Amino acid sequence: MKIDIEVISKETITPSSPTPADLRHYHLSYLDQIQPPIFMPLVMFYPSETNTNGVEQAEKIKKSLSEALTIFYPLAGRIKVDNAYVDCNDEGLYFVEAKANCYLADILDRRDPGDNNSFIPFELDDGADTLPAMVQITFFKCGGLAVLLGMSHKVGDASSLIMFLNCWAAIARGANAEITAPRFEAATLFPPKDISGFQPRTGIIKENIVTKRFVVDASAVANLREKYTVDGGRSTRVEALSAFIWSRFMAATKAETDEPSGRVYTVIQAVNLRTRMDPPLSNHHFGNILRAVFTKPCAANEYGPHEIVNEIRYAISKVNAEYVKKLQETNGHLEFLKKAAASFLKGETVSFAFTSLCRFPVYETDFGWGNPVWVGSARMTFKNLVTFFDTKSGDGIEVWINLKAEDMAKFESDEELIAYVSPSPNA
Repeated sequence: MKIDIEVISKETITPSSPTPADLRHYHLSYLDQIQPPIFMPLVMFYPSETNTNGVEQAEKIKKSLSEALTIFYPLAGRIKVDNAYVDCNDEGLYFVEAKANCYLADILDRRDPGDNNSFIPFELDDGADTLPAMVQITFFKCGGLAVLLGMSHKVGDASSLIMFLNCWAAIARGANAEITAPRFEAATLFPPKDISGFQPRTGIIKENIVTKRFVVDASAVANLREKYTVDGGRSTRVEALSAFIWSRFMAATKAETDEPSGRVYTVIQAVNLRTRMDPPLSNHHFGNILRAVFTKPCAANEYGPHEIVNEIRYAISKVNAEYVKKLQETNGHLEFLKKAAASFLKGETVSFAFTSLCRFPVYETDFGWGNPVWVGSARMTFKNLVTFFDTKSGDGIEVWINLKAEDMAKFESDEELIAYVSPSPNA
């Protein structure tokens, strides 16, 4: 479906109070430095509200955003990648107000990830090395509303994005008592390093990427958890789905001719470090406080499906206080990344990455006119990337998968995949 977007206005939203001079430089951490310069998009859809109108909604969003930026002041500055800091100059957050030539129902009937890119002002890798964040609000013909928040991965992870979103929405609905101030200590915890020889843009691909959304309902999730039962007990929802999706990708796309090629197939899991440090950090620590864990699982038919989960679980278990200490004090991780990137660029490694937003309260993002009816991402600039979202009901999982077009054609035709996923676009 072609969605025509008419831009009503473009502006920058500045903090409601100026940032103090002693906070002018927000230093990026080592874990910020190595992140790709892309925006992480979250698009929230709201039905028409009878007790307000578009003008009032836009003003409330902008006013509350300005107040939230006083608390999250780095998001109103400009990133200086080479010098590894954000100039907190209050230049302002990029903001667009627009209207679409369609109804909200048209979006909800399709729920096509590619449609959501229409509600993003520019390409996800365009400007993310300069702008810490961006917002676009788009009104539909019916009065419904889409709110897009895009945060640059150079300044924070998904937890940081949700942290800011919760603050912004709380201010908008007058629930300031619910706000907890963020802690900007990432550069102290993970001091910046000389990352010469490593290119954070490695892996960004724009051409020939297809994004599809698959829904796994509660009963299918339960069946998969049983199927992937492991030595330590029942697998989690994310463990079971990760193992299942990876195994179906391998079955559908790994040609026999790949066997003698020497290619290495790896699974990458994003792991939150906040709870794995000693002492653990609070959920209010802002920044990229996560690491990607690499696993080389065996084939599912080699030792049984549960072994995939065992291997992934074992790799994640090694991310502990000792791991974090080495990450903070040595260059071993950086050298590993350089070798992994070189192997990827040579075609020696095929990576498949997973990240999960399950259990994040995205469906509780109330700006004062109720919760969203649907929340999602968009078509990303990476291949072999999977993002998990809870369904609105909370018992199923939406699986957003980015693949090359030819791989997606094989993957979505896999019979075992079809047996577990819902064919309904608005499930």
